[in-house]
Amino acid sequence: QVKLVESGGGLVQVGGSLRLSCAASGRTFSSLAMGWFRQAPGKEREFVAAINWSGSSSYYGDSVKGRFTISRDNAKNTVYLQMNSLKPEDTAVYYCAATYYRDYGGPWGQGTQVTVSS
Repeated sequence: QVKLVESGGGLVQVGGSLRLSCAASGRTFSSLAMGWFRQAPGKEREFVAAINWSGSSSYYGDSVKGRFTISRDNAKNTVYLQMNSLKPEDTAVYYCAATYYRDYGGPWGQGTQVTVSS
């Protein structure tokens, strides 16, 4: 089983950018599809983006399409989420998971907090 650790969150102003990282342990990372999800206070967890094992295919949730980009570096066992043009509604805890499916139900890691201030 792969272990995932998210990082890169923080406080950013509206319109700013952040890049999240998800580091994976284990030798199977390069064969895994990966996804990012988020959960805002009082809301259900939401699908953000997913990428296939090679990085050749990805898709996004409607609320982040055109602003966020998912990518991966299999040599570094890491998947990234570049977030641009951030909005207050992007404030959430962001989680990565070894899945390509938007209806993934867990388990989840500790996540990384992103706060967008206006």
